[in-house]
Amino acid sequence: MIVRTSLSLGAAALFLAGCVNPENTQSRVVPGALTGAAAGAALGAATGGHRDRVLVGATVGAIAGSVVGHSMDQQAAELRRQLGSDVNIRTTGEEIILTMPQDILFAVDSAVVRPDLQSDLRIIARNLIDNPDSQIFVVGHTDNTGSAEYNQGLSERRAGSVAAVLRNAGVPSHRVNAIGRGLTQPIADNSTAQGRAQNRRVEIIIRPTAA
Repeated sequence: MIVRTSLSLGAAALFLAGCVNPENTQSRVVPGALTGAAAGAALGAATGGHRDRVLVGATVGAIAGSVVGHSMDQQAAELRRQLGSDVNIRTTGEEIILTMPQDILFAVDSAVVRPDLQSDLRIIARNLIDNPDSQIFVVGHTDNTGSAEYNQGLSERRAGSVAAVLRNAGVPSHRVNAIGRGLTQPIADNSTAQGRAQNRRVEIIIRPTAA
């Protein structure tokens, strides 16, 4: 059993090495592998508690996690190719985050998506349809201009509008969640016009689920 377990771990290591492409995706693949390994080890322990089962569970989890990480890299690369510089796209190893400035999506104090920006959202929707194993979280953010209550409502309406475009473009409703964060999660200094503009944003978070 020890020999077979060692072979399994060696195979997992070779697989992980093969997942690192020339674009240096290791920083995104490895976190997924580590997350998978932890989950697999827990599953192995729960199904018997024996050391060998924990090791095998960790191996299987690591392979599954690295596959997810590699798939996310490919999906993010395709989105970058399709959207160009219109949308900021980054991966964390566990999810893809697309950030769109609200100033280009909406008129001032409006929650209606500009017609000329809906094409970008339809491109995103097509990508989500082609990659069905994920949950989507559309998160609206504002700056600190106005009351907290007003900004909370505005962020919720704007997130809902973006989510509606994705659903109308064919993304199944059960995959799309709209959330408003109001002014509670700034990413820049609200004391400057530039900082406030950065804080006014909609994030589309793509979180993989088990296939």
